[in-house]
Amino acid sequence: MSSYKDIGVEKVGHVGTIEIRRPPLNFFDISLINQIADALDEFDRDIEIRASVLSAQGKAFCAGANFNDPARQEQEARAAKGDPADSLGPINHLYIQAVRIFRAKKPIVAAVQGAAIGGGLGLAVSADFRVTCPEARFSANFTKLGFHPGFGLTVTLPELIGKNNAELMFYTSRRVTGEEAYKLGLANELVPQDQVKPAAMKLASEIAECSPLGLLSTRATMRAGLADRVMAATNHELAEQSRLRATEDFKEGVKATEERRVANFKGR
Repeated sequence: MSSYKDIGVEKVGHVGTIEIRRPPLNFFDISLINQIADALDEFDRDIEIRASVLSAQGKAFCAGANFNDPARQEQEARAAKGDPADSLGPINHLYIQAVRIFRAKKPIVAAVQGAAIGGGLGLAVSADFRVTCPEARFSANFTKLGFHPGFGLTVTLPELIGKNNAELMFYTSRRVTGEEAYKLGLANELVPQDQVKPAAMKLASEIAECSPLGLLSTRATMRAGLADRVMAATNHELAEQSRLRATEDFKEGVKATEERRVANFKGR
């Protein structure tokens, strides 16, 4: 297995494991998504690996993008003086890397032991299955930020939990508990928090007992066209994010979230 800066990668029998190592919140950026996509490409080339587990260190699975990161804030300041889309070039590249995850050929089980927020929810939903616990929280919190959903969630979330349930998550930005996620079908298994990764490994190992050729063939049928639909969705999502990122409401949404208060949106 190759070594990576922000993820740990191992092979356990016929299961490949990827562990995000940016605790405690495991914020994502282009580099992290690229590393995950590279590791999945490596798994696809390894005929011994038949399934994979995506997990994370720390209290969160992935808390999404860090809008309060100084480098990101500098990009925002530059964008405010010129074309707002200037700061979104990296996000465009991030979505290109995200689509690579959807093009992976082998089943992925996400071990969601904590918060999966925003793009972190998108990452969790990119997997075939999710194992979680009561303490976990799932949130598409984009509208609370004055923003538009990304990471292909406008395609993947409705397909997983139904259009109306996805609309409810999008329009309210509410946090869904692990129990609620399980009832919605957003999670496939609900276990105690300290059993999330072992349970994910058990499920991946069960998958890996099956014929590798049969798995590849069946998964290709079941996910046919998904990566292309996600790519089309991210193109639209990016355009909307570019437009909304330049608004006063977006700046207020980010600030209010940081200050843990209700945002005072103006609609401009």
